[in-house]
Amino acid sequence: MDYSPPPLFKQGASARVRAVFFTVFAVFLLVVDSRLNTLTFARQVLGTVLYPAQMMAVIPADIARRVSHYFVTQTDLEKENSRLKRQQIINADSLQKTAQLQSENNHLRNLLGARERLPVKSVLAEIIYDARDASTKKVIVDRGIKDGVALGQPVIDDLGVVGQVTRVFPFTAEVTLLSDKNQAIPVQILRNGLRSVAYGRGKSSYLDMRLTSNADVKVGDQLVTSGIDGIYPAGLAVANVVQVENKATTTLENILCAPVAGIDKNKQLLILQVSTTNLPRPDTEDVRAKKEKFNRKVTRDTAPPGSDVKPVDHQAITQTDMKDAVKEVKPEDKKDATK
Repeated sequence: MDYSPPPLFKQGASARVRAVFFTVFAVFLLVVDSRLNTLTFARQVLGTVLYPAQMMAVIPADIARRVSHYFVTQTDLEKENSRLKRQQIINADSLQKTAQLQSENNHLRNLLGARERLPVKSVLAEIIYDARDASTKKVIVDRGIKDGVALGQPVIDDLGVVGQVTRVFPFTAEVTLLSDKNQAIPVQILRNGLRSVAYGRGKSSYLDMRLTSNADVKVGDQLVTSGIDGIYPAGLAVANVVQVENKATTTLENILCAPVAGIDKNKQLLILQVSTTNLPRPDTEDVRAKKEKFNRKVTRDTAPPGSDVKPVDHQAITQTDMKDAVKEVKPEDKKDATK
């Protein structure tokens, strides 16, 4: 019995023959393309023709992706928002710490530069805390007697004078700032060399200075240490004149000065280790009273009758002057003055 299909349904070569033929043909095309590069143009033309179809095939996937992103749940958005806020806070804290460290580093570099320029020895100190008394302008630093800090030594920063050491302990020291109401510093105007004394105001960070009404002082003048007190080295920047008040009722001008140093800003300071042991100590109340009494007695005994003699300034007379004055006043002089 013959099971072959009728002639109408015959399909030519068998599937096996076709597979072998197309396999050999594909290998032939691969070899020709790799050797002669003859199919490059054909691929470019085919890619250009098929590009719209490729884009149309990608559109459904793109639409599905966008829709999925649009319909993200609110919970996921809140979680991501919270996470981003926490990360922002952490980054802000790190950024602020970095900026603070950079500022302290620059300040320390400036202090080291000022330390090298000064002719005296110095020690670097850091402010621990402010003094307990809110009515005073004092700070406590982490250097004391063990570090060579002594009473009366000046304290500066990279810009100018900050204050003076007013109390010393073994491991710490108290520094009174220039703006304290009980603090004074001898200064001179850099422009013309005019000397005076600047005082702290207490309530504000400004300084007061008094000069005669005809003194040559202008707004913007720079004040530096005069060095006549033996404590502050001459030439240290102190303040700038910001206001000159001339009242008609007085012969003195009240001059308002702004300190150039960072009195209330910096945390690191420089203590100048100048020698304060040979400086004359201020007289006590009893010594000043005795000097004043002695001056009055000498003036009364040595002045001619009817003469208008002003009392001698007791602050300008030393112990040696007192002894010399006692030797010069003799009983004969007293009799002559009485006659």
